Amino acid sequence: MGVSRRGFIIGIGGAVLAANPMKHILADVITPQTLVIGNIRYGMIHDETRCIGCRACILACHKVNQVPAEVTRLDILDNGTYRELNKNSRQFVRKSCQHCDNPPCVEVCPTGASYKDFKTGIVDVHHDRCVGCRYCIAACPYHVRFIHPLSKTADKCNFCRDTNLAAGKPPACVAICPVKALTFGNLDDPDSDIAKLVAGKTVYRNKLYLGTSPKLYHIAGKFGEIRE
Repeated sequence: MGVSRRGFIIGIGGAVLAANPMKHILADVITPQTLVIGNIRYGMIHDETRCIGCRACILACHKVNQVPAEVTRLDILDNGTYRELNKNSRQFVRKSCQHCDNPPCVEVCPTGASYKDFKTGIVDVHHDRCVGCRYCIAACPYHVRFIHPLSKTADKCNFCRDTNLAAGKPPACVAICPVKALTFGNLDDPDSDIAKLVAGKTVYRNKLYLGTSPKLYHIAGKFGEIRE
């Protein structure tokens, strides 16, 4: 398997990158932050100290975005059961698209179907361009992409960009959460709730060493950070 200059293991997608070195040149010269229009960079925080693992977020996502039952755009993983003071305690972590500032799934896509919207920072898919080659699925280090069983194209969380967000509402998962474990907003607005949380709380992100700069943040529960 091939390895890009950023250290991503990209397998068969390496041939695509080798054939299009201009992507690497632009990526090295122009940072994603430089390309953001209107200072909007949407991100999300999952507070593991609040999450109770009810999975209401998953059900809301399926309903609002019409996601087939056999696949899911997000998941809530149980980090196991701990024995504490004669009672069982559990901790949950959200698994979904990280909406990376430097998304490897975009780099390997041969048709331009996988892209980053520089007006919002959201990583999304042009379904009319996707040929189902699965390069993006292989390149994603967070393992959150899948082939939609009906469209046969790559799919994943897009922060409800075409549904709730388009209607001026927060993502379905955020709106439904009964314990307010999810915070969504503009990371580049210092007055936003998410920017204040990132600045004021101890947060962590997964696989930062890959240089992806993910925009899904976590507030660790009492059992510490959960690494995928």
